[in-house]
Amino acid sequence: MRNLFPILTVLLAIVVIWYAGAVVMNSTWTQDQAERAGVELSFSEVVADTMAQDRPKLPAPHQVAAELWKTTVGKKITSKRSLVFHGWITFSATMVGFGIGTTAGILLAIGIVYNRAMDMSVMPWAIASQTIPILAIAPMIIVVLNSMGVQGLLPKAVISAYLSFFPVVVGMVKGLRAPDMMQLDLMRTYNASGAAMFWKLRLPSSMPYLFASLKVGVAASLVGTIVAELPSGAVRGLGARLLSGSYYGQTIQIWSALLAAAALAGMLVGIVGIVERMTLKRMGMAQ
Repeated sequence: MRNLFPILTVLLAIVVIWYAGAVVMNSTWTQDQAERAGVELSFSEVVADTMAQDRPKLPAPHQVAAELWKTTVGKKITSKRSLVFHGWITFSATMVGFGIGTTAGILLAIGIVYNRAMDMSVMPWAIASQTIPILAIAPMIIVVLNSMGVQGLLPKAVISAYLSFFPVVVGMVKGLRAPDMMQLDLMRTYNASGAAMFWKLRLPSSMPYLFASLKVGVAASLVGTIVAELPSGAVRGLGARLLSGSYYGQTIQIWSALLAAAALAGMLVGIVGIVERMTLKRMGMAQ
């Protein structure tokens, strides 16, 4: 209970600030409408109206909560208006992209650690690739792949992998280089082969670094998938839900999709954390 108190305090502060922001941002429209009608509203009437607008500038927390309930529990998961349906589409592309990015990142990291030429050539390019804004490169990737007849999940997965591979590369390189010279010299004293040094020393030492980078990578992978859904004109996925909400000025829909994406990201990071604890405990590196 003591550990929950700071969390609940922060959540309460966020909700209070959110409600205050909704009143301030939505009151302009309320007062304009009252002036046109020649009606003078009291403060309580203004507050009540800002909490119930159909298309507010900033939806109140209870409006977003009601929309989330309606589009998750209140809809069949096969419905095109269900956030569960759209979340599954985004989740599928995210997992494929995360798998591609993680595999590529680990292989690149191994090559960088064991090959000086790759260290001098690949690593700078990997760093430079992250300076390109994803909003600029996503349409290019989609157009190129569409011209090759590749559509659907794969273009989104490629963009997702583009964002997720870099944290894995950096973390894995740091982890594989974590053993100090004394540990490496001890392995050489026992006449350990390069493969034995990798499997017995470098790889186990890299696990904490790898899982830390995977948590960043899976969140970045989700962002990449959502961004990929925006310029592709997708009609399914959380990105498409955000896009349709912006087209029709449905701010409540936009905020509910944002919170759904945040919840999905938290779930994915939590799953990686569970796998991390299980793996490190099995390796004797955690209690």
